[in-house]
Amino acid sequence: MARLGVGIIGCGNISTSYLRLAPLFRALEVRAVADIDMGAARARAAEFGPRADTVDDILRAPDVDVIVNLTVPAAHHDISRRALEAGKHVYSEKPMVLSLDEGKALVDLAARKGLRLGSAPDTFLGGAHQAARAAIDGGRIGRVVAGTCHVMSHGMEAWHPNPDFFFQPGGGPVLDLGPYYVTNLIQLIGPVRSVAALANASFPTRTIGNGPRLGEKVPVDTPTNIHALLEFANGATVTLSASWDVWAHHHANMELYGTEGSLFVPDPNFFGGEVGLAGPEGAESVIAADEHPFGVPNIEDGEGRMRANYRCAGLADMAAAIDEGRPHRCNADLAVHAVDVMVSILRAGAERRQIAMTTTCERPAPLTPAEARALLA
Repeated sequence: MARLGVGIIGCGNISTSYLRLAPLFRALEVRAVADIDMGAARARAAEFGPRADTVDDILRAPDVDVIVNLTVPAAHHDISRRALEAGKHVYSEKPMVLSLDEGKALVDLAARKGLRLGSAPDTFLGGAHQAARAAIDGGRIGRVVAGTCHVMSHGMEAWHPNPDFFFQPGGGPVLDLGPYYVTNLIQLIGPVRSVAALANASFPTRTIGNGPRLGEKVPVDTPTNIHALLEFANGATVTLSASWDVWAHHHANMELYGTEGSLFVPDPNFFGGEVGLAGPEGAESVIAADEHPFGVPNIEDGEGRMRANYRCAGLADMAAAIDEGRPHRCNADLAVHAVDVMVSILRAGAERRQIAMTTTCERPAPLTPAEARALLA
C-alpha cells in the first residue's frame, strides 16, 4: 500500500489527536502542518515533527497528497475548495460544510478534478459500532423500527479556553456533536427521509471556566436545546435530543428497537464501549467490541480510563481506497446527507414543521476486523 503524504491545515486542539494517532496507520505520513497563526503551526511542528508551512505553501507542496482540514467549521468550505483546486485530495473534520449548497459544490469540484473528498466522523468505524452493525445486518433484532438518542451536557465552556464558536451559527450541539450520532444512525439504519424538531437556547450567554479568559462571557447565537424526530427511508422513527442546557441526565446514548429485539449502542463520539442486546424475552447479553481492532482500548483519557481511539481511521481507509480503486467509507455523499439532516433539524426547529430531505446516500460498507487490521501499521 502506497503512503499518502498528509498536510494538516488548522493547528487547534483537535490537531493533536490527528498528529498523535496518524502513525498507527500504515498508509499515512504527516509531512506538514499549517495555520493562519504561524506560531500555532510551529508549536505543533516542534511537538510532533512535521514541518510548519504557511497555508499557501502547504497547498503548493509537492509531497502533500491530501489536505486534512481541521479549521473551524465556518472555514471548512473555503479551505477544502482551495485544496481541491490545488489538486489535493481532502479529508475534513466534521461537519464537512455548513450548507447543502457548499457540500454539493465541493462534491462537484472533487468529481471534476478526479479527487477524493472525505469527512469525519470516523468513529462509526470503531469496534462497538461495527459490532452493532454486524448485529443488525445479521438480523439479530429483526427490522429496526424505532430508536432514541441523547447527547446532553452543559456545553464546553467549562473546559474549552476559547469556546466562542461553539455558540455561534455553525456550532451548537446538533452541528458539533450531532455528526457522530446522525452518521452512526445512517450507517446502522440507512438514509433519512424527513425530520421535525423543536429548538431554543435557554441561556443568552456562557461563562468561560478555563484558561486565560476565565470568567469572560460569550454570547449564544444558535440553538443549544434541540429535540428532533427522524424518519428513515426504511420506515424507522428515531428521536434525537441534543442539548447543552442540561446539568445531568440518566438517558442512554443510543438505543435501537427492532421487530425481534433491542440494541444498546454506546456513545458514537467514541470508537469503543459495550454493545448490549436484548431478545423478545428481555434477556440481555453483551457483544464484545474489543474483538474488533478498532475496539481495543489504546489511549488513556483525561480521567485515567483506557479508551479505544483510532481517529484517522477514516482517512486511512480513504488512502487505502485510493490505492485499491474502491469507494471510501467516510465519503462525501454520506457527509452531505448528514449535513442535510442536521441543517434541516435546525430549520425545522426554527420553522416548527416537518422537512423532507433533498439528498440520500448508500450505507457505507461495514469494516470487518480483517479490513481494520490491514489499515494498521
